[in-house]
Amino acid sequence: MTRIKCCGLTRIDDVQLAARLGADAVGFVMTRRSKRFVDPAAAAALRDTVPPFVTTVALVMDDTPEYVADVVRVLRPDMLQFHGAETDEACAAFGVRYLKAIAMGEGEAALTRLRAYPRAAGLLLDGHGLGELGGSGKRFDWSTMPRDIAQPLVLAGGLTADNVGEAIRVARPWGVDVSSGIESSPGVKDGDKMERFISAVRAVPSA
Repeated sequence: MTRIKCCGLTRIDDVQLAARLGADAVGFVMTRRSKRFVDPAAAAALRDTVPPFVTTVALVMDDTPEYVADVVRVLRPDMLQFHGAETDEACAAFGVRYLKAIAMGEGEAALTRLRAYPRAAGLLLDGHGLGELGGSGKRFDWSTMPRDIAQPLVLAGGLTADNVGEAIRVARPWGVDVSSGIESSPGVKDGDKMERFISAVRAVPSA
């Protein structure tokens, strides 16, 4: 079964709907440069509405170690997700399991970075370029998804209800991550889009 993470959530209703529809994880964007930013205290209030067995993920990007430590203290996320130039050592320093996003905007040249994070619980391949934020809605060539990486791979970037089925069949990811593809505006999710997306993922037979 392909796992589903709904990211960039800023409202309690959206968090609860994602969980009710069957999302496996919800993501809160904690880096201030993002249009979907929520501060640690607001994210903690969102987290408190998440039911059991749904993973909470805090996304950061080249933020200071002091700020990330504060996010961990206040939010108590199940996982961290790093989107910047952080090293494996820096990502692992907080004692929280982590995902590392790999910017696939430059195509196959990005694949070398996949082996630079041996301590990552999983790797998230996104369509944006180096130094850019996720949630851009940019796709990359799904056929470049590698088959020889030990860690679970999560596919992101430009996914919608209309293309996620094809994306899963081509890339065969462990999971998919969606943000802009289920929004009416940055940080504001569209319930119909979210329901259609999750249904589209669940309609693809497991490999």
